[in-house]
Order: sequence, then structure tokens, then C-alpha cells
Amino acid sequence: MVRMPESRPYHHGDLRAALLAAAENTLREKGVASLSLRELAREVGVSHAAPGRHFKDKQALLNALALAGYERLAQALNTADDPALPLEPRLTALARAYLTFAIDNAELLELMYARKHDPDASEQMATAVQETVGSLERVLADAQKRGEIIAGDPEELNLVTGAALHGVAGFIAAGWLTPEAALTSVEGLVHHLLHGLKPR
Repeated sequence: MVRMPESRPYHHGDLRAALLAAAENTLREKGVASLSLRELAREVGVSHAAPGRHFKDKQALLNALALAGYERLAQALNTADDPALPLEPRLTALARAYLTFAIDNAELLELMYARKHDPDASEQMATAVQETVGSLERVLADAQKRGEIIAGDPEELNLVTGAALHGVAGFIAAGWLTPEAALTSVEGLVHHLLHGLKPR
């Protein structure tokens, strides 16, 4: 009886996705320094030269990982957003979505912010950043039009909002705040952002 050769685990076009999935697992478990195209090739069962068809080097792999992260974050924010809501519950839902992503993807989020400033990052990356970080700015600009918050530069207001959210994400990553406590406090955080700390 003739034994048929075992089928390759990846069909044409699947290898890139498989390499990104393996790279994200390595990033999560061992950190960015452990990422290697040669090791990823071994892990997914292809020749060491095969990843070169999709990523010219490690930097290209890191950019692709970050871009995939931004795409997933944009999807999470889009799913959470309801433009019909008043600003406070709308921003609370978006903040919860952002922090949930940060909790589930701490290492990836760190990479995403590092790649954002890479001069070699593509235009695609700039667009992806605009779809995520920029989406909160658009929400604030929309609230200004509806008279829900003060006038002013939406970019500047977004800086305050983004700094607060990313600061909480940093506290979680450092172990200073549990994910449960962070998610429980989202409503209060957004309330204080919108109403300030002065007694009224």
C-alpha cells in the first residue's frame, strides 16, 4: 500500500496568519526580545526561509503585529460605541472596551504604542492609530456639537481622556490595580473626567 505524504498544515495564504498568531503567543509568554522569524518558522513547521515571503525582517513582523492589534482594538471600540447615547454612558462603554482590550492584550498594547512612533511604520499604521486613538477625539467633538461638554480643541481634550485610560491600563500591567477593580471603577473615572473634582 502506497503511503500518501502528510498534507502541509498551511495552504497558500495561510502562513502569514499562522506566523502572526505564533508571534503573538511568543510576545505574550516571553516578550518581544524572544521573537525570531527562524524560531517562528520552526514553530509553525515551515522552512526557515518561508517567513521571508511575508516579513522581510523582525521589524516588519513587529509592525504587522501592531497593525493587527490596532485593527482588533478598532473593532472593539466600534462594537462598544453607540452614538445615540449621551456622552457619559457612551464614553463609559468605550473606556470599558479599551481597558478590556488592555487587560487581555497587555504585551500587544505595549508593542502597539511602541510601533506607533517607529519611523518605518507604514501609512496603514497611521490610519489604524487614527481609527482607535482618534475615535475618542471624534466622540468628544460630537459631544461639543451637542453642547454636552466645553468648547475647545478636541485633540487637547482627548489627550486628557487618553492619558487617563492608558494610565489605568499601565497600573493594571504593573500590578498596582487588579483588572476587576479597574473595570469596576470605569464609571467613576469617566464621571470625574467629565465633571472634574471640584465640589459643586
